[in-house]
Amino acid sequence: MNQSLDKTLKVSIIIPCFNERLTIEKAIGAVCAAPIPEKEIIVVDDCSTDGTKEILANKISSRVDRVIYHEKNQGKGAALRSGIAAATKDIVIIQDADLEYDPQEYPILLESFIQGKADVVYGSRFMGGKSHRVLYYWHRVGNLILTTLSNMLTNINLTDMETCYKAFRREIIQSIKIEENRFGFEPEITAKISKMGLRIYEVGISYYGRTYAEGKKINWKDGLWAVYCIIKYNLFR
Repeated sequence: MNQSLDKTLKVSIIIPCFNERLTIEKAIGAVCAAPIPEKEIIVVDDCSTDGTKEILANKISSRVDRVIYHEKNQGKGAALRSGIAAATKDIVIIQDADLEYDPQEYPILLESFIQGKADVVYGSRFMGGKSHRVLYYWHRVGNLILTTLSNMLTNINLTDMETCYKAFRREIIQSIKIEENRFGFEPEITAKISKMGLRIYEVGISYYGRTYAEGKKINWKDGLWAVYCIIKYNLFR
């Protein structure tokens, strides 16, 4: 990594959360410890009801740059819309609050930006030699179907469209109107950036997935909605 450029690169990290009482403190600690010289941490609580909001107010707000509280639960896309609008640094990275992705790997996401090659970088769970927790077979099949359908309509060759780890030049992501409130954000943003003539890169990352018993929220209904969003934003926008 080019260390001189790395010192000048400023990063905004957007953390949407909803009912993540068991992981939010560890997640924030991991983000704070990430090897990025200058970072802005923005947490968006999407009207949590399990005590997450109180943890943010009492234990976390002083450790981050900003906490945004939604008065009504709207979904991940809505939380990201709020957080992205508040970002002020050069690069915006999306980070979930569930510890499935490792902030120590931010430099992997940033390398192509530092080299001046990329406008957008996706972190793929399915390429490279990083560790990957073995979990649900049908989730992997569903992800492959969604990514393939998306690729067919966008004509870009991603391996993991549904990944959480996405990084953008701030001016690019803030120029895009985010319409989806829930998990439709992933296919929507992929469709929209594919039409902008951007330099899109993909890098291998680790993945420490969790089970439904551990708090995983996405389900088959979200998969069906993703199909709808892929068609909607590629063919009718």
